[in-house]
Amino acid sequence: MVDPAYCVSRFRTVRRVTREVRVGNVGVGGSNPIRVQSMTTSDTEDVAATLAQCVRLAEAGCEIIRITAPNKAAAVALRDIHRQFRSAGFSQPLVADIHFLPAAAMEAVEHVEKVRVNPGNYADKKKFAVREYTDAQYAEELDRLHEAFSPLVLRAKALGRVLRIGSNHGSLSDRILNRFGDTPLGMVESALEFVRICETHGLRDLVLSMKSSNPKVMVEAYRLAARRMADEGMDYPLHLGVTEAGEGEDARIKSAIGIGALLADGLGDTIRVSLTEDPWHEIPVCRQLVKAVEAFQPAAVEARRAPVVASEAECDGVDPYVFNRRATESIVLSKSCHVGSSDVPRVVVRSSFSLSQPALAAKEVIDAHSRQREARVEGLLVRYDSNADASGLAALRQGLESVVQAIFVDVDAVLPAEFPFKGVGTNLVLIRTHHRFSRREDTLAWAEACAAAHVTLAINTEAEYLSDIVDAVKALPVGRRIVCATHNGVITHALGEYRRLVSELARLGVAGVPLWIRTTAQQHEGTGPAYPDQLLHASVLAGGLLVDGLGDLVSCEVPTSFDKRLTLAYDILQGARARQTKTEYIACPSCGRTLFDIQSTTLKVKARTDHLKGVTIAVMGCIVNGPGEMADADFGYVGGAPGKINLYIGKTPVKFNIPQEEAVDRLVDLIKEKGKWIAP
Repeated sequence: MVDPAYCVSRFRTVRRVTREVRVGNVGVGGSNPIRVQSMTTSDTEDVAATLAQCVRLAEAGCEIIRITAPNKAAAVALRDIHRQFRSAGFSQPLVADIHFLPAAAMEAVEHVEKVRVNPGNYADKKKFAVREYTDAQYAEELDRLHEAFSPLVLRAKALGRVLRIGSNHGSLSDRILNRFGDTPLGMVESALEFVRICETHGLRDLVLSMKSSNPKVMVEAYRLAARRMADEGMDYPLHLGVTEAGEGEDARIKSAIGIGALLADGLGDTIRVSLTEDPWHEIPVCRQLVKAVEAFQPAAVEARRAPVVASEAECDGVDPYVFNRRATESIVLSKSCHVGSSDVPRVVVRSSFSLSQPALAAKEVIDAHSRQREARVEGLLVRYDSNADASGLAALRQGLESVVQAIFVDVDAVLPAEFPFKGVGTNLVLIRTHHRFSRREDTLAWAEACAAAHVTLAINTEAEYLSDIVDAVKALPVGRRIVCATHNGVITHALGEYRRLVSELARLGVAGVPLWIRTTAQQHEGTGPAYPDQLLHASVLAGGLLVDGLGDLVSCEVPTSFDKRLTLAYDILQGARARQTKTEYIACPSCGRTLFDIQSTTLKVKARTDHLKGVTIAVMGCIVNGPGEMADADFGYVGGAPGKINLYIGKTPVKFNIPQEEAVDRLVDLIKEKGKWIAP
């Protein structure tokens, strides 16, 4: 059993206790609300353009505004930007983003309330060199680091400035890579080296971040950071973000998975959603995401739940610091579709039509398949309201026999005297909800009837009732049983409910039962659900479980079109790195370092390559994080100089100084050269 020491509980949201850090007039951590922030994308030396972006961000509700300072001239420009921003009547603190140059940091700290440094490149050269360090050599490196970083620490302390120690998965130093590897542990240790230097000088106005473009890596790194800080008596606030998330719904999903899973664990004091869009578009998403997770607070759930057997000192068996898929039994839905940990998570989609309209339900699936490349309806979910629906179910199964792998039938509203699903075959999954008012004997009778008919039964339950019906679960043969959790359309800590369910399954001796993650419509403060909110909620729930290795089926049962329910499930699986069904893009959000128009370029690259299933392409504005963040990308398109592009395979540059107007064509040529191209 793994002790989840990184948070108070994995079953309910309890905010991690941190010190308050004052960034100008904005408190971060402590009892303050979760702060939202963004970053300008203009050339910092263009004072007027950067000031205009700061004003627009402030008016959009951005609480902390970051500006890149890639050189000393840009750092000098911060003086006028800050002065004019204050003269315009705005009080939001400004943050300088520093890479590589201590001289730029020493200038910037004079003008802004906070300075972010990247410990991977602030005082280190990054050459991806392989070298074995002896303990003495490593100590010498730390002494050099102490000497290089101390002047900034001392000046920040004297001026009352805050420092953010921001590790990036893509820019760890060679020293860290050779000692700890390209791992979450390396990210955490990289930051803690700098934190320890700050503490030797008595500076504790610090914020930490552990960003990655891979939500699984990012979640593990932040959890490990919280654990390591607790071990060392540190209580610094955390800045959360998925870096290089990209644009559109994919970026929002990926950010919600990483940031949302951590907020649900009680981690995080300030957040940024990095979008390859104008920065003011990030602020509403930040606020929607915070709102979605605030609904997980204990007050929302304690009134409706009795204590469960699993104590909060126990864990659901997940190692929160290392990704492992939960081992589950295999269920055969068809010859080509199995469910379980030896297969990718499968997608179930709720039909918009009832079984009284089987032709329309079948047409909905067939039409969706005609519009989709790889997003297929593997399981179709329909309601069975009465025995009059039997003929409709038979017609639907016949109409979709070669199209979907299984029909999932929700029979919650029906309690027939005689089991009506005999002899229907293995590609049928029945769903039976067990809740407070159901009879234990009834659930057991259903389990025995399904077992006799060789039909799979999905039991929809809550963890607190599982012990009452475990004999029904055990009555089902291995390979014919699934569990999922009930939400009843009310906002609860659904992430914690599924974790409780997994914990109880293990405690009751049925640990290997496959888990179906159902994200259902949630009500917000008495209002109807809006799709952007539902997208974020579904991503937090399903994505948060998937990055923990939990989940064998996924359905997004939100009030939107059939096509969106279908693609949302696949997009969450892709965002959580659980299943890839389309091209994966790693795209930076742009900043003053970017050497080309990142938004238009990303769209051009997508237009030429978005049919390449299984291929990952990175589009990076500069080399700050590019080579490292592209470590798991197949190809990279990186700004090398104004108007010039370098092309990468993985983190290795292979083509240099290509004119920007030719670069997309040359990228396609490189993909063809490496045998990854298929015709659109």
